[in-house]
Amino acid sequence: MLAEIKGLNEECGVFGVWGHPDAAQITYYGLHSLQHRGQEGAGMVLSDGGKLRGVKGEGLVTEVFPAEKMQDLSGIAAIGHVRYATAGGGGYENVQPFLFNSQSGGLALAHNGNLVNAKQLKGQLEAQGSIFQTTSDTEVLAHLIRRGGFSDIKERVKNALGMLKGAYAFLIMTETEMLVAVDPHGLRPLSLGKIGDAYVVASETCALDIVGAEFVRDFEPGELVIMNKDGIHSERFATSSQRSMCTMEYVYFSRPDSNIDGINVHTARKNLGKQLAMETLIDADVVTGVPDSSISAAIGYAEAAGIPYEMGLIKNRYVGRTFIQPSQSLREQGVKMKLAPVRGVVEGKRVVMVDDSIVRGTTSKRIVTMLKEAGAKEVHVCISSPPIKNPCFYGIDTSSRDELIASEKSVEEIRKLIGADSLTFLSVEGMVKGIGRPFAGETHGQCLACFTGQYPTEIYEQSVQDLQKC
Repeated sequence: MLAEIKGLNEECGVFGVWGHPDAAQITYYGLHSLQHRGQEGAGMVLSDGGKLRGVKGEGLVTEVFPAEKMQDLSGIAAIGHVRYATAGGGGYENVQPFLFNSQSGGLALAHNGNLVNAKQLKGQLEAQGSIFQTTSDTEVLAHLIRRGGFSDIKERVKNALGMLKGAYAFLIMTETEMLVAVDPHGLRPLSLGKIGDAYVVASETCALDIVGAEFVRDFEPGELVIMNKDGIHSERFATSSQRSMCTMEYVYFSRPDSNIDGINVHTARKNLGKQLAMETLIDADVVTGVPDSSISAAIGYAEAAGIPYEMGLIKNRYVGRTFIQPSQSLREQGVKMKLAPVRGVVEGKRVVMVDDSIVRGTTSKRIVTMLKEAGAKEVHVCISSPPIKNPCFYGIDTSSRDELIASEKSVEEIRKLIGADSLTFLSVEGMVKGIGRPFAGETHGQCLACFTGQYPTEIYEQSVQDLQKC
């Protein structure tokens, strides 16, 4: 489970609506459906066509936007954001969207991803007189836009985006326009929908579904979409590279009912489980999955292996995803509160426990221990992704390689550490085949960097040093 990671950064959710009289209500429901992408903070900025107004806070969407507050929010356009605390980036000031005001008007920004050259750009901007109000890399874009040297906001945005390196899905809004951009590698998901004559933008299609929006298409790498009184217009701000969609969107982050770049997440995870079963030979009595992200893979494994699937672990629905908790001690306590073994299912049984990943090994060890304490005769751990050996610089802060157990230990050493009777990881080839993206080079248009160490963009030395300090 990604619950084991010491400090994950910037795996967030963005949502926007343009040209709808109930923009605030639509954005509220859109953000609520993206809550799984971040539970530390939420916010939205609204436009009434003449002025921008921002509301944000730390906590869940329902906490930041209670009913009495929603009654006071109105506008014809909005952008919203859900997040959790970044490394060195917690606190109210870092909750997005950011809203900047100047004599020439307002500018709001919401961002999902991570800029690998933010440190370098920030240094250059500070040398030129910029003063930063947050520790988020997102703020860099605002300064670049303001210093763009063009009178037209579109040209200023295009010029600024051309300086950025890394992963991003940006929502940018002024009083009269919304601009949406995806990095040239398409590392982060973003979809376009429509409600009548209004347009909706969301990190996942589940958010389009919840607000009744018709799916139009996914944003292309290097694409800039402009929405204003004249309608919607699309153009390129960069030459489109081969897409490198984050593989962990399929494996863990996205909701099962979402379609990421045309592929249903539940179906992809189920296929990962089937592929995993084809790569293993385990004689067992029952298959169970670690809720929630591993259930689909466990069902697929059970079907392919011909072993009954059972709910061997129950999740407490009133406890959030443990990886989003702000400290390691809270994460550890969260695992105990979050999961409970079903003794009647696992007692006296040889159990296959399917999970999506192992990062540090601590959570897997606790779950294996719980299952054995509940009477499981054997616990065989099967992981529906390959070993994570390399840090991510694109929005999932897996710290340094020292924090990744698979970068230093063999599969057998990890098995002994977590106390499993056997441990199997899905192969990289099996994962690519299971997700089933169309052929686009060896990676099939996926970012596999955390598994293979092959990064789709240049990685700056400062980015490596910063992660090692986390």
